[in-house]
Amino acid sequence: MNFQVRSPLFDSESIDIPKEVSNLSKPFNGSISSGKGDEYLIKNNIIDLLPTEKSYSLAQSTNHWQVTASVYEDLWRKRSLSLLTGDEFPIEEEQNLLTEWMTPKAEEKYLDVGCSTALYARTLKKHCPDSFHVALDFSKVMLTEARLKAEADQTNILFIRADAREMPFFGKSFDGLMMGGTLNELTDELKVMFECRRVLKEGGTFFMMHLVKANHWVARLLQSSAELGGINFWTVDESNELFGRAGFRVEDQFTKGIVCFTKLIAE
Repeated sequence: MNFQVRSPLFDSESIDIPKEVSNLSKPFNGSISSGKGDEYLIKNNIIDLLPTEKSYSLAQSTNHWQVTASVYEDLWRKRSLSLLTGDEFPIEEEQNLLTEWMTPKAEEKYLDVGCSTALYARTLKKHCPDSFHVALDFSKVMLTEARLKAEADQTNILFIRADAREMPFFGKSFDGLMMGGTLNELTDELKVMFECRRVLKEGGTFFMMHLVKANHWVARLLQSSAELGGINFWTVDESNELFGRAGFRVEDQFTKGIVCFTKLIAE
């Protein structure tokens, strides 16, 4: 299907994205523009809708490093939950929870916010091939790695480079959203959550995985060091207050160690 986005420079202007862009079996290069003439490049199926660079924290800046993108999923993401929960927690268990809570449906649209290597989008696309998925991140190298993994998985996804604080989508564009670990790295978390609520349809599901404050003083000391680099931690109650302020209702939730999974519903 063709997909319509909002111009990053002119809020009321739309930009049509050809369906061929999300067909990853064929490299797509070119450009797209709105009726106002603002033009954006597409390189190897990745649409760059970030016209000006934003300011980022140290933690966010590491996502621009090639080495981070190369090792993120295979060396870190597949082992991280077992390390952070202190118990065996294979990535397949997380993927099963994602598909159970999201229940993707044919023809519906889903957005992976701060996608990194688009693990969530690829998982749901494999589960429901006739659903439509957009993966958004501000990092070119992460999106390049995500594109390679999606092509290898034979999962056609639309990749967009943009900032989650100002997402290039019209209101109520998506049936579901997911975010895995990105919340802790945000510098304007409430603004991003409001953007997520804006682009999600009423009653839509938002799958969230993030890290919460540790109870043990040693772990809390380590978290305090991480906070100096721009990583933020909240208690479960503080997190839920943030979600509520942005217009979401917690429908399901559980924590294991410092890892929290939350199923949010847009009210």
